[in-house]
Amino acid sequence: MDIKSVIRTIPDYPKPGIMFRDVTTLLGNARAFRTTVDLLVQPYAGLRIDKVAGIEARGFIIAGAVAHQLSVGFVPVRKKGKLPWKTIGQTYDLEYGTDTVEIHEDAVQKGDSVLLVDDLIATGGTAEAAIKLIEKAGGTVVGCSFIIDLPELKGRRRLEKLGKKVLSLVEFEGH
Repeated sequence: MDIKSVIRTIPDYPKPGIMFRDVTTLLGNARAFRTTVDLLVQPYAGLRIDKVAGIEARGFIIAGAVAHQLSVGFVPVRKKGKLPWKTIGQTYDLEYGTDTVEIHEDAVQKGDSVLLVDDLIATGGTAEAAIKLIEKAGGTVVGCSFIIDLPELKGRRRLEKLGKKVLSLVEFEGH
């Protein structure tokens, strides 16, 4: 199964010059979705993973499926103010300003081995914030898995500089 072929590209979304990589077409294709989850799970089968953390919003779908296959819990990494209970947060820089991601303060236990999952890695800013947040909670991020990597934006390198193992299934040139 060629995963790349089932990912729709939408030009000039959300702004001119951006090529939006839409994984909803992959999610809607049962075979492609299953293959994607299997490929994200295989490197971690048999290793100690206590939780899978997924970054809002498409990352929830992928990470939830990966957590199910690994028979472990799921941790939603959400934008500030979206979780209903006590949270811890991590602020990070955006092109213009800052943003914050949060998890519930009891979502990750000290010593938990956590796999971080999202649909796409671009600059790596959100993923780096999620890593710092999980580690602030006492967990160890043992890997970062993505369906899509946009190598020109150097997000993979950013996470590897933190000493993290990064897996991506396909690459697309451009933004």
